[in-house]
Amino acid sequence: MKTPGFLVALACASPTLAVDRSKFRTCQDTGFCRRNRTPRSPPKPYRLLKESVANHGDDGMSAILTQAESDSPPLKFVAKFYESGVARLQIREANPAKPRWEAPDIVQDQLLQPSPYQLLADSDDSVMRLEFAPGHVLAITYEPFGATLYVNGEAAVVVNGKNKFHFEYHRSRQGDPSLGSLQSGEEVDKHQGKKIVGYWEDGLAIYEDGSREEKANGATEMDRLESEGDGFWEESFEGHRDSKPFGPASVGLDISFPGSRHLYGLPEHASSMVLKTTKGEGSHYKEPYRMYTLDVFEYELDEPMALYGGIPMVLSHTAAASSGAFWFNPSETFVDVEQGPDGSMETHWLSESGVVDLMLLPGTKPKDILGQFTKLVGTQALPPMFALGYHQCRWNYKDEKDVALVHAKFEELNFPYDVLWLDIEHTDGKRYFTWDKNLFPNPIAMQESLSREGRRMVTIIDPHLKRDDSYYIHSEATAKGLYVKNKDGGDYDGWCWPGSSSYLDFTAPHVRQWWAEQFALDKYQGSTLDLFTWNDMNEPSVFNGPEVSMPKDARNLDGVEHREWHNLYGMYQQKATAEGQIMRSGGKERPFVLSRAFYAGSQRYGAIWTGDNAAEWSHLKIAAPMLLSIGLGGLTFAGADVGGFFGNTESELMVRWMQAGSFTPFFRGHAHHDAKRREPWMFGEPTTTQIRNTVMARYALLPYWYTLFHEAAASGVPTMRPLFFEYPSDEATFGIDDQWMVGSDLLVKPVTDPGVVTTELYLPGNEPWYDVDTYESFVGPRILTMSTPLEKIAALQRGGSIIPRKLRLRRSTKLMIDDPYTLFIALDSKQSAVGKLYMDDEHTFDFEQGDFCLRKYAFESGVLSATSASGAAMRFEPTNTIERVVVIGLSEAPKTVTLEETGRSRELSFTFDSNTHVLTIRKPDVRAAGDFQIILK
Repeated sequence: MKTPGFLVALACASPTLAVDRSKFRTCQDTGFCRRNRTPRSPPKPYRLLKESVANHGDDGMSAILTQAESDSPPLKFVAKFYESGVARLQIREANPAKPRWEAPDIVQDQLLQPSPYQLLADSDDSVMRLEFAPGHVLAITYEPFGATLYVNGEAAVVVNGKNKFHFEYHRSRQGDPSLGSLQSGEEVDKHQGKKIVGYWEDGLAIYEDGSREEKANGATEMDRLESEGDGFWEESFEGHRDSKPFGPASVGLDISFPGSRHLYGLPEHASSMVLKTTKGEGSHYKEPYRMYTLDVFEYELDEPMALYGGIPMVLSHTAAASSGAFWFNPSETFVDVEQGPDGSMETHWLSESGVVDLMLLPGTKPKDILGQFTKLVGTQALPPMFALGYHQCRWNYKDEKDVALVHAKFEELNFPYDVLWLDIEHTDGKRYFTWDKNLFPNPIAMQESLSREGRRMVTIIDPHLKRDDSYYIHSEATAKGLYVKNKDGGDYDGWCWPGSSSYLDFTAPHVRQWWAEQFALDKYQGSTLDLFTWNDMNEPSVFNGPEVSMPKDARNLDGVEHREWHNLYGMYQQKATAEGQIMRSGGKERPFVLSRAFYAGSQRYGAIWTGDNAAEWSHLKIAAPMLLSIGLGGLTFAGADVGGFFGNTESELMVRWMQAGSFTPFFRGHAHHDAKRREPWMFGEPTTTQIRNTVMARYALLPYWYTLFHEAAASGVPTMRPLFFEYPSDEATFGIDDQWMVGSDLLVKPVTDPGVVTTELYLPGNEPWYDVDTYESFVGPRILTMSTPLEKIAALQRGGSIIPRKLRLRRSTKLMIDDPYTLFIALDSKQSAVGKLYMDDEHTFDFEQGDFCLRKYAFESGVLSATSASGAAMRFEPTNTIERVVVIGLSEAPKTVTLEETGRSRELSFTFDSNTHVLTIRKPDVRAAGDFQIILK
């Protein structure tokens, strides 16, 4: 089947915002990428010394790699295998004078079960073939060195098949002066002697005379000279010098996927879900995908530029099988994507430093890939239920009166929401963990007022700490020596919202422990257990730093340069914040922390969002591909700011964005302080009612969303899924990123263009799909045109599914906890359906001790059966009931409907609509946690 012609064409979108490209490096501006992406001569091949091969049992095997005709140091190659089917390939220096830094706590080594392997008889003098699971073979060639992962006899992943492997080694500059680039010298004063009094988020200086630094038109002369060198030692960019005292340390490798035409992953980029080519004839991009967490002011679309987060993982998919690769290296990384001569997809990975630590994911289905990947780095933490509700945010709600008025208006309109957010202006002069006593004199009373009606509050706590000796957080951090150091050993001083700021070394466990302790209720004055946290600007963002970030030669407390751990900084802050929220409740309550920066494994600590988007249709359009890609990176609790952060949102765009956002995992409205107020009532009628109905539909579906998050926590499968996840053999789904699945049972496609009142969407599979509003059925596979006036989004339930909802209107999730459920049963062509419902107390960790309830519902041959889906006795027995059952697509009306459960049997009242073929069974009033049958005769 042909791919639908309505796929997103990002190149057609022309955003009015424009990033200042002069502030961000390209590959050509970056020494290690420039010299290794297209080297002057092909890299000299490495060979694996057969006589060095050693078997280490559960720790895998090892061997020595040497480079032909080179005096580069020998390397140690290690292969490990895990029960999940993952093969892990590591390459380090064999005898390093200075061992390279490796993050100790991203891959969950302590939880990985090793798998035994055996040398197969068909190994010979050119290749050794190691079988480590049924049908899983790693073939390692001796010369030139390379490896191929075979799954069921087919090559799934090829490593170094193009001989692009390189491994630079630390050395003194005097050791080989011919490799030097620009000689050291004084830096150019681009400010021409003017006194700097501050910086804005775009990184441009503010001068004492009131003027501002002008945006650069192009590279400086120093930058030009630098680009002509090899960049082995000092490098300069935009007037910032990277001293690089240890010299070069780049590593790189090519990874190919035979037979594959579709690659996914590498979040975060404002680009399509399918990775586009960056190299070769006719490539879509000329720059590689860049992985370097950055605060990119007014980012553009359809770009491989780095953004706020980075997960260096790719997923390959064909109709026959899926495979993947995780490149575990937190230093700056560039990835080229190219189509090989036979059409297969090839990638080339280039990292500034670190080691080669590559994990091959065998699949063979997309869900298997996510399961294997999240066993390595962790699954999504189960959030508290309130975090799945609607969040109302603005930079900034001005004071306690403003908060009270906004809350009161939600109450007046009977409008559901769960969390009200406060941005940086709530603090005392941008000093985090404090309150502006003039604007927020009674923060505890304010929070308690919200809590009484089931709401929570979030305050922002960024990583930059104001350098003010009277600020207790700063003075204690200084006294304890907790800050990141500059290259000369002093506390690093950069500019951010508070002005002169320092940054905690979150790579250090004792610093994270200290940070976590600051969330104790007796330390964070004015906080309560209903106050949660937003970690923004944690890439880290430094307004006057190189690329609006921290210099690479800054150092952590162990003396390790920032270049080694840059991409982990924000994740480590989020980790410490989440641990602080857990500690303050004595380990009882689940945390909620939103972070802007992220890395592989961030899902263990909370949610993220796609950063500072714009109030434009193009940014609504790009949200789905970005969120789908982030989910493919194992991080499913993600969303985009509804309405767009920058600019003003008109009513049609706001309605359409709320509709789209209501079907994404994290659902928050947010706006810049220069934007017009855009609370739902600000648009007037009928917009307010349209938005309210959208949010009400989200709240009705929260039992389903919560069940999906339980599944994500257990298996790593994202809650928001590409169509090919559920229909992996249907090639028509492989490139679709403007519609998606919520779980396996809901298909959604929002309107993302103005004035559009019809929606074309692709229906996969051979079973019926039912409009969630009208129950009209449509059978796939086909392209369907639906009528979608402004009040409607195209959303369909899959035939063969059962979805739980709560239909009683409440104003928050806390008020819904005891409400009854309605089961929506959408029948397939065999008149059958299945579904699950997960229940717990919705806020504590008691579920980890077995205090939860997982139910399975199955409809077959006219009988709805409810049984335990966990296979174990339940310790959690909620009192919720089933108040209604709606059977959609029933071929004919029953004569009787009977409820049978232990000890009783009774007939139930029902109605049947012969036009829509919908049966509604009223008031079975049976416990949702109990076993029962409802029999149609």
